[in-house]
Amino acid sequence: MQPPRRCLLLLSLLYFVLLSGTWADLEEAFTIRLLQISTFQNSSFVDTEGLGLLDDIELGSLDNHTWNIRFHQPWVRPALPRSDWDTIQDMIKIYLQQFSYLVNEGAVQNDVPYPFVAQCMAGCTLYPNKTTQAFVQVGVDGQDFLSFSVDNATWLLSQDTSLSRYVKDVLQNYTAFTELIEVLFNDTCIDDMEMLLYYGRAALERQELPVATVFARTPSPAQLLLVCRVTGFYPRSISVAWLRDGQEVPPGPDTNTSAILPNADLTYQLRSVLAVAPHDGHSYACRVRHRSLGTRSLLIPWALQRPDKNTHINTQVFERSLQVVQPSPAGAGSHTPSAAPRGTAALHPNHSGAILVSREHSPHLRGDCKDKCYLQSL
Repeated sequence: MQPPRRCLLLLSLLYFVLLSGTWADLEEAFTIRLLQISTFQNSSFVDTEGLGLLDDIELGSLDNHTWNIRFHQPWVRPALPRSDWDTIQDMIKIYLQQFSYLVNEGAVQNDVPYPFVAQCMAGCTLYPNKTTQAFVQVGVDGQDFLSFSVDNATWLLSQDTSLSRYVKDVLQNYTAFTELIEVLFNDTCIDDMEMLLYYGRAALERQELPVATVFARTPSPAQLLLVCRVTGFYPRSISVAWLRDGQEVPPGPDTNTSAILPNADLTYQLRSVLAVAPHDGHSYACRVRHRSLGTRSLLIPWALQRPDKNTHINTQVFERSLQVVQPSPAGAGSHTPSAAPRGTAALHPNHSGAILVSREHSPHLRGDCKDKCYLQSL
């Protein structure tokens, strides 16, 4: 049996980024991830999907019926002539055929029951200080299976099974392939990363402002849950914290922040919850820091409203939303914000460029906001 040519898929997907130019000094780390998911229904049917990512930006994928490349960004396809892409597609198909053969043969010889799923992830990370880290990992049914140490060119068992030992031995004995993997992810991946960062700069620098909402739930008369929901922001990295009387509330049993989750429009969302006692005499605000806000913080105050005497407080939801309106560029004339929708506080740029929340559009703001709440400078 000829050893599998796994390098073909990795090499092919990496050549998505054979462009020219370099990226300026990095302010954050970037990672290329090449993903493969192969579902082995039986020894004669395998369904494979492939995806290439730069951080959270999809570069391209494989059609799971034809194994042809589908480009997801307009700045990827022009990288190579059509004839080169045709050659790469042929190489991918050869690799996938041999990969399926190897895994099926190992499954049959080691009595592995069908169906099962094989997952491969490979790539590299480039850090702002120019250091790099490469990775190659293989999983089966969601469990770590094999990994490749790029530093010493060795395949490592992540789980000790008859199938993992079989695959490891085949790959480790394929010296030429192992050496190629080492070069690809120690050198080529990083070189191509810098080229891709240059051509995909506009997509990578995209910024979407966060929209923040503060509301409360009352699970019991003795407890009030303040919820800060932040959505619509990009890039993914964000800082959300609660302030009590202007001081940050440290993490603890009274705070709970969700994971950052994706939205359908390629932005992100999260929620942060703070448990407090009703009418405790403190003031609270949710503070949001994000790259799109520059050196300022978005502050969303919370003020407990007096419930109507005929309304039970545990059935009420108090809500206030703030969405940033960008100041006009210098010399572009004054900015006239559109009318704020009901339940939303409009924000206006003042002469210093700070973003202000007008009490006119949010009449229930706390008095300690000094008639206006604002994007606080750091």
